Amino acid sequence: MWEGLCHNWAMNGGLHIGTCSWKFPAWTGLVYSGLPGTEMLTEYAVRYGCVEIDQWYWSLFGVDKVALQQVRDVESYAAAVPEGFRFAVKLPDALTLTHLRPKGGGALVPNPYFLSPDLLRTFMSCLEPMRGKLGPLMLQFGYLNRQMIASQGAFLERLGAFADGLPQGLTWCVETRNPNWLNGTHFRFLKERGLAHVFEQGYYMPPVAEVYAKHADELGDTCVVRLHGTDRESLGKRVGKDWSRIVTPRDAELAALIAPLKDMLIKRKNAWVFVNNHFEGCAPKTIERLREMMAAEGKAVRG
Repeated sequence: MWEGLCHNWAMNGGLHIGTCSWKFPAWTGLVYSGLPGTEMLTEYAVRYGCVEIDQWYWSLFGVDKVALQQVRDVESYAAAVPEGFRFAVKLPDALTLTHLRPKGGGALVPNPYFLSPDLLRTFMSCLEPMRGKLGPLMLQFGYLNRQMIASQGAFLERLGAFADGLPQGLTWCVETRNPNWLNGTHFRFLKERGLAHVFEQGYYMPPVAEVYAKHADELGDTCVVRLHGTDRESLGKRVGKDWSRIVTPRDAELAALIAPLKDMLIKRKNAWVFVNNHFEGCAPKTIERLREMMAAEGKAVRG
């Protein structure tokens, strides 16, 4: 069974693998032809069926200044890909930051747009041109200390009120950067409200395989896995703009992901994996490596 699921991963609709963003000239020869007049996203969509858009996340520049995406960009992206392609979108940080940190330091300033239904409606109206091509819509919350919010319970109360007003028919997902909040309370909360959990492989978060093993039975029908490295700044300095090769192989981490992905497929979950260049140095090559490991696992099961 596992071999068949691996072999048909791109056809059965259960497993979707793509990259975090696509605008990397260094991928010429790997993903792009480099021919004059060619559209990067169109060429990308020939090879992959989904992509994460993170460029609209950076949106909060003051208590009275929120910068959202341009509708013309949304229209352009939607027109560049075929039917069946899906965009995962990281929602604006204006929705997920509890406070602003003033330049030069000083006391935190409450963010008036935190989990604002009005701001969400404005954002979603801008996304309308790609509505039929939307995949996971991700709310990423940074680490929240007690200066920002009193407790996990207080956070879930705010999030619950916000979630009650989310538009139906879309895939809403939550990523928390508080490791100690990855508990039964968190996962039951999400499942009860039809929200998906976003697993983060990297930074200071516990390994995806470890978290999945503890809470697999508490998950809903959709899971999202994002692969990031542990030291984004250091890797960026090492490679400059040359994101064309594996610089920091993470064989053990990739191998550990096979069991959760296998379980997701067997349980017929809708699983999404988005790979960042900062994970190993080249997202397309990391995807190749992950596919090879999955194929090898399938052969081992058959043998």
